[in-house]
Amino acid sequence: MQKTKNNKKLLESIDITKIYEPIEAIKILKENTFTKFNETLEVAINLGIDPNKTDQGIRGVTSLPNGTGKSVNVAVLTKGDKQNEAKDAGADLVGENDLIDSISSGKISFDLLIATPDMMPSVGKVAKILGPKGLMPNPKLGTVTQDITSAVKNAKAGQVQFKNDKAGIVHAGIGKMSFNDNDLLDNLKFFYSSINKSKPDTVKGSFVKKVTIASTMGVGLEINVASLR
Repeated sequence: MQKTKNNKKLLESIDITKIYEPIEAIKILKENTFTKFNETLEVAINLGIDPNKTDQGIRGVTSLPNGTGKSVNVAVLTKGDKQNEAKDAGADLVGENDLIDSISSGKISFDLLIATPDMMPSVGKVAKILGPKGLMPNPKLGTVTQDITSAVKNAKAGQVQFKNDKAGIVHAGIGKMSFNDNDLLDNLKFFYSSINKSKPDTVKGSFVKKVTIASTMGVGLEINVASLR
């Protein structure tokens, strides 16, 4: 996190050792944004999992009730009539072999790639490029599907993908700081609930250890988890 002058001022005025009620934390973060751009409210959820065990990792997708406020460029890899379906649904980029060639040459002008199952062998050719960028289509995330219309519309409406990192923490942007307080609170509670529901059966003991929220350039405030239920 950048230690700007503003952040130092922030740290002096905010007690970062305290555990806050969610709505109180949202208000404090909103009152203390100093950037010229519309920051994102970011959440970090520390989980009681062993990230090294594959059966304890969590990964999924959820649609926030008030969207993310972020515009998402969606590409669809498909052929035939499905290409028209993708365009009608609002996809920004639609293609078949031409799109694979474009990805091969390093041209990636999209934030999300959706593919029909019949295109997966072709996707395999560019997996080494897509994988590290987190753009690989995945049936678990609803990005490998025959239902292109729903997949594109959900992506555009503010879907959030989540996956724990090596430290067992899930990070996500859950709305813009310009949203009203209650819309951000609804998104936060909904995201927390989605994570809670994805608890693997192999995890014993408490699943959610800690929830922290921050604006893009702001400080992190710990939240009273009980108030999110």
